[in-house]
Amino acid sequence: SNSKIEELEKRLFEKICSDISIHLEALLKTSYAISLMDVFYSLSRIASERNYIKPILNNSDTIDIKSGRHPVIEQIVGPGEFVPNDTNLSRRFNQILLLTGPNMSGKSTYLRQVGILTLMAQIGSFIPAESATIGIVDRIFTRVGLQDDLTKGQSTFMVEMLETASILNQATEKSLIILDEIGRGTSTYDGLAIAQAVTEFIHEEKTLGCKTLFATHYHEMTELSERLDRITNLHVSVSDINGEIVFLRQLLPGGADKSYGVHVAKLAGLPPKIVGRAWEILAMLENNKSSIASTLNESANKPFQTQMFTYRNWLEEELANTDIDAMTPLEALIKLQSLKDQNKNSN
Repeated sequence: SNSKIEELEKRLFEKICSDISIHLEALLKTSYAISLMDVFYSLSRIASERNYIKPILNNSDTIDIKSGRHPVIEQIVGPGEFVPNDTNLSRRFNQILLLTGPNMSGKSTYLRQVGILTLMAQIGSFIPAESATIGIVDRIFTRVGLQDDLTKGQSTFMVEMLETASILNQATEKSLIILDEIGRGTSTYDGLAIAQAVTEFIHEEKTLGCKTLFATHYHEMTELSERLDRITNLHVSVSDINGEIVFLRQLLPGGADKSYGVHVAKLAGLPPKIVGRAWEILAMLENNKSSIASTLNESANKPFQTQMFTYRNWLEEELANTDIDAMTPLEALIKLQSLKDQNKNSN
């Protein structure tokens, strides 16, 4: 009957478990050995197939990688298509690599690449590069990507600040910090102020001073290298021919001259009318950055054209004498409302 079959199955199962338990320790050791063999075989096979090299590990404060490649992206783009880049970081020089460049140019890929290669080297793996000497780091901290946490009522910017604070409170001089566009989740001036303050803290704090990669769209931050001697500016090169851009993916010394945001919007397929209007607004904002609101209102109902003559009314005078950089967002809104009311009364 079924009950007898079930009873027999139960006795056989219990006997098997009993027999296995006698050899449990040996089985666990065998399983562990097999898992190690699997890991070592996988790493060695990948290293052989993809021309990885053996990195030199030491206790120095330097990360020196020649022609490093991202181990995942290079497989996606195909053989010979990935553009390798060097990395030279040290607490004594090049402590902070400040990376600027257009959207989609490869900044985030480079940041992740350095973190992954450092980790691969420290777990005993060969890495995709021509050569590498890597000083052991105690931890790798990353703040990359945008996300919010609706379950905790935390905005994207709050999550960004919490993670940045956690990094700065836990990192040591032996750590590697990777930061991707800190401060972009808030207003331009607040974001720039936070990004610069974080960079200065990492550079100047005696208990920190660790190797750092910092990607940013705030081109103003490139000026930090003029007064902080361990900051080095790098940018991702772009070919711009008659408004058509090609991402070259190569890191070069110095800061980027612009972000090419409108170019990327065009590549993404935004309607030509929007792209054209964006070019008009961008040109006017770059010519008059201190009066953004006035520029947008003035240009809303007429096509972009070069002004042959200038005329300054009371509103233009007031805006010219207003120091936007020294105002908080709330003060700027109050000032804007005041000007709006005065303009209404004058008409």
